[in-house]
Parts: sequence; structure tokens; C-alpha cells
Amino acid sequence: MDLTRLRNFSIIAHIDHGKSTLADRFLLDTKAISPREFHDQFLDDMELERERGITIKARAVRICYRDYFLNLIDTPGHVDFTYEVSKSLAACEGVLLLVDAAQGVEAQTVTNYYLAKKRHLPVIPVITKTDLPNADIPRVRTEIAHMLHIQETEILSVSAKKGEGIHTILDAVIERIPHPKGNVKRPLKALIFDSRYDPYKGVITYIRCIDGCVKQGDRIKFMQTGCSYEVEILGVFTPHEKPVSELGVGEVGYLIANVKDVSHVRIGDTVTLAELPAKEPLPGYEPVKPMVFCGLYPVNAKDYDQLRDALSKLKLNDSSFVYEAESSASLGFGFRTGFLGLLHMDIIRERLEREFDLTLLVTAPNVVYRIIKTDETELLLDNPTKLPTPNHIRSFEEPYIDARILIPAQSLGAIMKLCQDRRGIYVSTEYIDATRAMLTYQIPFAEIVLDFYDKIKSITSGYGSLNYEFIGFQASKLVRMDILINGKPVDALSLITVREKAYVRGRSLVERLKDVIPRQLFEVVIQAAVGSKIIARDSLRPLGKNVTAKCYGGDITRKRKLWEKQKEGKKKMKRIGQIDLPQEAFMSILQVD
Repeated sequence: MDLTRLRNFSIIAHIDHGKSTLADRFLLDTKAISPREFHDQFLDDMELERERGITIKARAVRICYRDYFLNLIDTPGHVDFTYEVSKSLAACEGVLLLVDAAQGVEAQTVTNYYLAKKRHLPVIPVITKTDLPNADIPRVRTEIAHMLHIQETEILSVSAKKGEGIHTILDAVIERIPHPKGNVKRPLKALIFDSRYDPYKGVITYIRCIDGCVKQGDRIKFMQTGCSYEVEILGVFTPHEKPVSELGVGEVGYLIANVKDVSHVRIGDTVTLAELPAKEPLPGYEPVKPMVFCGLYPVNAKDYDQLRDALSKLKLNDSSFVYEAESSASLGFGFRTGFLGLLHMDIIRERLEREFDLTLLVTAPNVVYRIIKTDETELLLDNPTKLPTPNHIRSFEEPYIDARILIPAQSLGAIMKLCQDRRGIYVSTEYIDATRAMLTYQIPFAEIVLDFYDKIKSITSGYGSLNYEFIGFQASKLVRMDILINGKPVDALSLITVREKAYVRGRSLVERLKDVIPRQLFEVVIQAAVGSKIIARDSLRPLGKNVTAKCYGGDITRKRKLWEKQKEGKKKMKRIGQIDLPQEAFMSILQVD
């Protein structure tokens, strides 16, 4: 293929700024799909994506326009899926940056812009949704120019819904984004940017060829794992799978090589030819750094092996989460899993339950802490139950993030109070125009991971947006709080909290647990403890049974005997009884305010 006729580009934007709608319009206008088979969010083929109206996985598709082949990658917009965006940028030579004509530049818009500039990719700014009644194109043009330092003459506008300006954007892609650079005569180097598991075909690997070419029947080698396979099928997405005989420099497609062991394929690995291998692999991707951890346990202990297989297959399709086996005294065998955020955690849980037919119990999420022990060794703690005793801890540190909050100016005071209540350290306020401001705070990540974004949306009537990045660890006065049920600690309910907030948190959590734990035939005592000190206590009254209902008249001693017998029976049940904690008990930690 003539490289000058090839373009690879991504669509990036803040969440709900029209990426999927624009991608749909590209497919229609270039006749990649017919109007008969078209439906909204065409590239979002996952059931969860269609239900929630968000893009979760980046999708690649090839379209033809003016004798050019354009490889388009549609990316997610939510901050939890920034890793998907960074993967996509490594596979292209330029980006379209979309900005909503009504909402203007948002926090994630700025982050995505700098992600592209970090890779030295040309950026084509596009104002979308120009057909909206409250669209303010001049204001948004000024915002883009001011915040992103882009010339106003470079900014395009489009209404994907009405199909206006589509060809102008495609022309700009051809003119402003360079063609791929590479040498077809060099040994094959192809970047694995995604993959998925098919029960009949094995691992389907998505690649972008950097150098050389790969043909059907070639014997390939994965450079990280050293495993070799023969290529059975090569293809491209148009957007349907279309087999081809070879993939050359700059092309994006997929290969199937009957790989049944999912551990042999890794995102960011380099594919080369087994007979003529490349000397060194491509740089790949930075290792993912999970920010939120939780325990995943099968409700039925027999499903443990099925859960392990499901996690390994799902990791093929989403490499941004990590997992390792763990066991809990109260929940049995399961896995400790790390995610990029709460939404990411929720998506993975739901995909495991839907795609692999599992019933899971999820423990309360927590962030990763850093502990410097007295012997100067460092420990990254992702599970509160593994906290060393206080006499072995020299320094207890929690992760801090740099939060950039874009809000209407009239909400400034309320948002600043929210940040201060969450132990935020004020950094700066920048006014974008007379009606909008960007607040920057340094906040402990544990304070924002639960409901911080929801609070911002509530205070700003939906107009606020948040973006953050990890900046390091800082020492804090932290303690582990344990929850005891009838005197026995439930390790899956343990959490790390700030010492000054421990009493309020413990009191609130005990009250919520009292509401969600079902009543038993014996009294259930719920306690919150820090070390050996009980800081909050409540109890569930036992279910009553009228054992004297059959007695009528006669001597009172007969009733007393029955009451004493019932009392002894309840004492025995309390000694040997097990309380079945529902999922709501673990999720109640999320709702403690």
C-alpha cells in the first residue's frame, strides 16, 4: 500500500462531547456502512456501552475517502479510561480534539490535549454539536484559543447529527495529519494495542504495523513472552471484520494465530517474525498504576476456578486492571483487584457477571497507601488487613492527587468548601471567562474516590467537571478501623481512615450496617474498633417467637420454664451461629457521609 494514501488518527474529547456520534457520521458518509444497518453508537458494540451511553473500549475502523485509507480510533472520554486513550495515541499520527459548542472546554479536554502534545501529535480542534439551541460557538472558539494556545483559524466546527462539516474534517485529516513513517524492508515490528478472547478462534490480537509486513502463513513471535505461532487469519475492521492477505507499514488490523493460552499475549508487546526477528522491541506502554483496590469473591466457592479464568480472559481485553489471589477468613478464596477508578471497578464487575455468568461479592474499595517501616523498608499497602502493627511503622503515607475542577463561577464558594472538608490544599483559581473558573486543589485520593464527583455535579447542577492526576504520597495520621460482628472481626470490612474522622466514620458505618444486616434469632452486636478501643456500638434485636402462646391460664412457672429454655437456646445459637453478610453490607462503606 502507498503510505502517502494512509492516515491514522484518534478522536479524543471530554465525556459526552460527541465522539461516537461523529464516528457514526464518518461511517455513514463514507459508505462504510449502509443506512439500513446503521444504529446510534455503532462502534460501541458492548451491551454495557449501549446501556450506559458511554464508550468503554477504544474501537478501530478503516474508512475510505478520496482514494485515501483512514484508520479511525474512537476513544472513551471518562477519566477512568484515560489508559485506553493513551494506548490509542500510540497507534496513530494525529488526533481530532472535540469540544461541545454548549459546554465548552472541560477538564478532560485539557488533559487529552496534553496527552496528544506529549506524543508530539498534531491536533485538529473541532467544535461539535453546533446545532444545539444553546450553542455559543464564538465563546467556545475563544476558550479553545485561550486555554489550549491554538490559533482560532485552525478550529473547525461540525454538527454530526445534521451531517454538516463532515467532509471539511475529513479533508483536514488528510491535509494536516502526516502519513505513517516506516520501512517495509526492515524486520517486522507490530505493536499490540488491544486483544480479546474468542472461544473458537482463541486470542484475537489487534496490531499496528510500524516496520516490515506480516502475511498469512508467516510464523510470528511475541517478543516479551518468546512464544511462536503461525498466522492463520489477518484482517482489518471496515467496521466489520474483513480478511486480508497481508498487513504492511502503518496499517491497523487484527491477526489470529490459534493462541489458546491467554498469558502468551500482552498489551504493548511487539510482534515480529520468528525467522527474521527484530533486534529490539518497541517501547510499548507505561505499566498501569491502579488507584483503587477491592476484593472480588465468588458467592459460590465452587466458582473460584471459573472466576480466575474469567479474569485472565478479561485482562486481554482490558489491561488496565491487575489482580492477584487472596483469601479472607470471612469470605473464603478470592482475588485482590486494582482499578483506575470506581467506574472502572463497576464496569469490570458487571462484565464478569454478564459475560462469564458469575455471581460476585465485592468488598469496599480502598486506595493504596505507602508505609515506611522502622527497618527502612517500604510497603505499598492495598489491603487494610495487611497493615503492620504500629510499633513497626515509622511513616504512614497516603496518595495525593492534583485535582482540576472546572465549574460555573457562582459555584466557586460551595466547591471550595467541599474541597476543604475533604482535606484539600488550595493551589490556584483561574478564570476562563466571566462565567467559568478552574480550581486547582491537592487532595488525598481517598477523599475523592467515593462520592466527590457526584457532589460536584450536584452543587454545579451538572455543569462541573473534574480531572486529576497522581502527584505522590504525603504523611498523614491514619489508623485502621475494624468492624466486629458479635465480637469477631470481619476482615473484608476493615478500612483505613484519618484518625480525627475515625469516630464519626465508625458511628455512621455501624448505623448503616444495622440497616442492611438481616435480623437473626439471636442478638447481633455490631462494633467499630480502632486497635483494642471500641469507638462505636449498636445491636440488632433478635427475632421474637411467642413460645407461651399455647399457654392459657394456670401457673406462671410453666411460662417461666419456656422463657428460660428459649433464652438458653438463643445463647447456644449465638455461640455457633454464622451471620450471612449481604452485598449491601460491604457497599454501605461507600455511602458513609
